[in-house]
Amino acid sequence: MACGSESGIMTLEEMKEKLKRDLDTERYMHSINVMNTAVELAGYYAVDKRKAEIAGILHDCARGLSREGIFSTCIIAGIKVDEINKRQPKLLHGPVGAYLARVDYGIGDEEVLEAIKVHTTGKENMGMLDKIIFLADIIEPERDFQGVDRIREMAYMDIDRALMLAFDRIITHVLEKRELLHPDTINARNYILMYYTRP
Repeated sequence: MACGSESGIMTLEEMKEKLKRDLDTERYMHSINVMNTAVELAGYYAVDKRKAEIAGILHDCARGLSREGIFSTCIIAGIKVDEINKRQPKLLHGPVGAYLARVDYGIGDEEVLEAIKVHTTGKENMGMLDKIIFLADIIEPERDFQGVDRIREMAYMDIDRALMLAFDRIITHVLEKRELLHPDTINARNYILMYYTRP
């Protein structure tokens, strides 16, 4: 995947500089941590490290947008907004981020864009890069919640079992907060349970 500025696509350093302007310091550092974790996981699972690096650094590129900015970008980009997303627009920063990665950062790699798009909810039949970015977001070094160490350990043993643990934790958290659970998350968990995990 070409990333040189001479081709109209930002270099990694240019991406970082733009993110520093667009995100607060905490979110920017989270993006760096996710990038590093994603590259490490990609190396472990023989996935393209460059794709993991770009998807990792850009996964939250839409987090600096206001609620109004998220919805207006959805209209411009033709992103479907369901009733759950209307009530919980933070879930839209994945699809909106994929759009921004394409138009603002020059990313044309569909695998990278898909990993950014689905990192908020997951999806049925996730690809390896999807799984890596989703998990890297959950287990990056600054994450601190009950069960995270077990997910980190499992991430380097069985990525699908790690995803099951992550989905279970997310679903429990959403239920505890009495928030709406997106069906994409349920479908992602069910797919892994049916086709990938062993008893």
